[in-house]
Amino acid sequence: MSKRVFINLPVANLSKSIAFFEALGFSRHPQFTDDAGACIVVSDTISVMLLTHARFRDFTPKAICDTSKAVEVLLSLSCESREEVDSLVAKAIAAGGSTYDKPEDFGFMYTHSFVDLDGHGWGLLHMSAMSAQ
Repeated sequence: MSKRVFINLPVANLSKSIAFFEALGFSRHPQFTDDAGACIVVSDTISVMLLTHARFRDFTPKAICDTSKAVEVLLSLSCESREEVDSLVAKAIAAGGSTYDKPEDFGFMYTHSFVDLDGHGWGLLHMSAMSAQ
């Protein structure tokens, strides 16, 4: 049985955050979506739980990070190709996100990133098959 990953993120405006991730091509799981949170399906094994600040506080006694001043986590997502990396960054920017870097090509790995509406950083990477040595 495959393990699943659920990434829980606090969001300031749930409907805008849902629209942002849907603009990237991800889908919403209606069974796990209500007025306090939404399950965004990234893949068969990865889901992002977008939670209002009030709902997020139900899971932790700690303060929610101000992402304009500090980094809470760096999220990395593998992509099938360089084109998918570039496409997701372009979609993120078109949907109101931003980027703080340029694409980097390391030969065996291509990377770029975007920042979502709530300041969460998403690193995208495509790794080519490593040749046998």
